[in-house]
Formats: sequence, structure tokens, C-alpha cells
Amino acid sequence: MALPFPLVYSERYDLHLGDHVFPSKKYKWLHDRLVRTKFAAPESFVEPEPASDEDLLLVHEAQWVDKLRHGTLTYQDILTLEIPYSEEMAEAFWLAAGGTLMAARQALAGGVGFNMGGGFHHAFPGHGEGFCAVNDMAVAIRRLQKDGAIKRAMVVDCDVHHGNGTAAIFADDPSVFTLSIHQFNNYPSEKPPSSLDIHLADGIGDAEYLHRLGNGYRAALSIFKPELVVYVAGADPFQEDQLGGLSLTFDGLMERDRLVMWTALTHHVPVAIVLAGGYAVNVEDTITIHANTAAVAQDVLAKVPWAA
Repeated sequence: MALPFPLVYSERYDLHLGDHVFPSKKYKWLHDRLVRTKFAAPESFVEPEPASDEDLLLVHEAQWVDKLRHGTLTYQDILTLEIPYSEEMAEAFWLAAGGTLMAARQALAGGVGFNMGGGFHHAFPGHGEGFCAVNDMAVAIRRLQKDGAIKRAMVVDCDVHHGNGTAAIFADDPSVFTLSIHQFNNYPSEKPPSSLDIHLADGIGDAEYLHRLGNGYRAALSIFKPELVVYVAGADPFQEDQLGGLSLTFDGLMERDRLVMWTALTHHVPVAIVLAGGYAVNVEDTITIHANTAAVAQDVLAKVPWAA
């Protein structure tokens, strides 16, 4: 069966980090897994255009964009960002933002859009943090708003870490609802308030996670009525994650994906998916979680047909 949505992907998504806890080769490994298992064919993948500097400047300060463009980050900038600078790294962030914008446009047209990169939610307007230099979700939302494609968007951030950059960017904006469900006692230490923060204690497993996410998300979706959900499908709530302290299983993470997508689509709200973090002890587990997210998206869209 042909995939009902394209997979937005570029070989240049790799941030070229070398020996780093963030396995940025995972994008290529996920691509190869999806082809090898015949979930996707080579023609299932579409290459994004990099976001333009104009797109980035809808969210980011000119000085920060200039630093990334020309490699003039300070030592402190790189310490806070926690990844080494290279031209390939900067290019990957421009591409990820373009990929999330492409996935969002595909979602508006067909119900689901899927960026195999993106989810860099720790990026602030004027600096990067926690492996995130450009906030691709914010760039995509601002571009779509500026183009008149949408007025109201919701970010549903299910990475194990609080989406601090996204929360800060949209803090005073009633047109964007930010939901973050995360381990409270984890990075980042400062958590600017989202529209809705679901703080979780250490070690929480599938049942409590799904209960708390479902209650908060369904209420927010019904009240706010967004025209687009951007779903940050982090793999790091997994029980074997090196940078997480929650206890979700493979099945629990798939139920999380299903909950977010099914709820949105049955409310006739399209979903753009970005993959965000994942640092499992065995990198194959991270790839499995991301592949499962794609499989759930295919299944949900088949069961909730989309009429634009």
C-alpha cells in the first residue's frame, strides 16, 4: 500500500556531530530502515528546500541568524548550544526548518505531514540551547501565518524535555497554544511557562502518561480550536533513554502517537509531525520508535480519511 503522505527528508539533515550523545546520523538510519522494511519506497521521500533567511527572521534575531550563517558564534554560544559548529550543522538547521514548513503545508492539504527531522524546541529567538539552533516549528508556524494559510496553531510537545524555546517564542501570542508534557526534574532548569505544562514526576510509565496527556490535550484542542497541530514526537520518554527519566515502552509511545494524531484528525485538525530527541542506549531503539510514529500516522490517516 502506497504511503498516504510523503516523508520529508534530506541526507543533509545529519548535523555532523561526530562522537556525541545526539546520534544525528539517525535520520539516514531511519530512512534506510523504512526502505529496507518496505514501509516506504525511494519515491516516498521528498527533499525540502532550506528555509530562507527571511523565514528565520520571522522568529529569530538578525544577529543570531548572522552568527549561524557566518560561523561567528562565541565560545559561550557553543557551550550553551552543546554541539560543535560547522557549515554542515548550520545547513542542516536551515533544511530542518524548511522540512517542517513543507510538512506543515502537506498536513494542511492532506491531513498529515511528516518531517523526518526537526523538533528543535530549545532554540530561542537570540540563541540556541540543548542541541537546537533554529526553532523549526516556530519558523513554520510564523511563515504559514504570514502567508495567510492559518491563523491559529497548537504545538503538542511530547519530548521528554520541556519545550522552553517554543514556550518563550509564543509566550505573549494568543494565536499559538503551546502544550508541553515532560519530565519535570530534567533539562532545562528554567522552564518558561507554556500555555499548558504537564509536569511529570520521574519514572512515570505508560498509563499515567497517557491519562495526563489525554486529559490536557483533549481539553486544550476543544477550547482553542487550532487550524494546525505541530506534533513534537520525541523518542526520549522511552524507558531506556540516556537523557530521559520516564518509563514509557514501545507500545506506550505508539499509543501516545495515536492519541495525538487521532484526536486532532477526528476534530478535523491536520497534524504536522517532527521527530525531535531520542538518545536510547541502543540507537536501534530510537530508530524503532521513530519508525513506529510513521506507521501510526499511516494507520490513523487510513482510519480517519481526510477531506481538505
